[in-house]
Amino acid sequence: MQRETDIFIIGGGPAGLAAAIAARQHGLDVVVADGARPPIDKPCGEGLMPDGRATLAQLGISVPPAHSYPFRGISFASGGLRVAASFPNGAGIGVRRTILHSLMVARAEAAGVSLLWQTPVTALHADGVLLGKQLIRSRWIVGADGGHSLVRRWAGLDNYDYHRTRFAFRRHYRVSPWSDCMELHWGPKCQIYVTPIAADEICVALVSRDPHLRLDAALPAFPEIASRLRGAEPTSAERGAISSTRKLQQVYQGHVALVGDASGAVDSITGEGLCLSFRQAQVLAECFAIGDLRRYQQQHRALARRPALMSRLMLALDWNTSLRQRVMHAFGSDPRLFRRMLAMHVGALSPSAFVANSLSLGWRLLSA
Repeated sequence: MQRETDIFIIGGGPAGLAAAIAARQHGLDVVVADGARPPIDKPCGEGLMPDGRATLAQLGISVPPAHSYPFRGISFASGGLRVAASFPNGAGIGVRRTILHSLMVARAEAAGVSLLWQTPVTALHADGVLLGKQLIRSRWIVGADGGHSLVRRWAGLDNYDYHRTRFAFRRHYRVSPWSDCMELHWGPKCQIYVTPIAADEICVALVSRDPHLRLDAALPAFPEIASRLRGAEPTSAERGAISSTRKLQQVYQGHVALVGDASGAVDSITGEGLCLSFRQAQVLAECFAIGDLRRYQQQHRALARRPALMSRLMLALDWNTSLRQRVMHAFGSDPRLFRRMLAMHVGALSPSAFVANSLSLGWRLLSA
């Protein structure tokens, strides 16, 4: 085990591995430690948008077609209404979280990252980190240890501007995808995502504000999905996770920086969590290379603006059924509105164009 490194990353999930790979692209020595053993799973919708795929490709990672399934866009369904649009910048893919993690581990190893699995970090030190009583010296330390980050607490960064929580549950089914879109079905104070991940398998994820609501209890409110899943073989056990909206006051302190869910989060309703983590990792690596974490603080906030805006808009539709149905009617009467919203969602539409889109949508709502 090496005793000294440029960067020590605590957390070997996608965010930590992305930060490690990006730092190696700048020629920095990197060690990653995680208490788990790969591949690491986490319940999520398992859809990767086109902008997320592009950012992943910049890290030197592509997901083979044999281990993923393409979808052309997004579909919304609510109260008997349905709208769909294609991405303006390529296809998205559904991919099992364990497959994505394995690909990222292989890329990190090939890039020269030192990976310490089943190796929990026990404390931070002025000169690095402690693994039990062993000190590993490091110029920089990265907390990539998720929403319940110990590094965030150790570094005194556990101060929020706001923090809201919802609850997600996921299960896979052996059934052929019935749509070429990733589907978002709106129900009573909850949503169900359906993502194709293989020619004969889908991922179904439920998100709500009720920690006790499970898929089996929610499905009767979604008769179309329930009908399609009737008799389908579950290929995984139901697993749960927290879906948070969290904004920290600071994402670095001294020589410690946070990335991924440890650094804040947008609600999983956006599907942008992975892409945001990958982009944060790239900026963080650039800041390490020039030795200036102040820029990371600024860029971190800038990166979060668009996903945070989309999260607020979509959660408003969750909270207000009447508003959601009026929006769905407006989308149905003018499909360009939904296409533009989706383009903004994946970063293919400028803020000014999005404002014009919002004004058009507002007029249609007023005249509905």
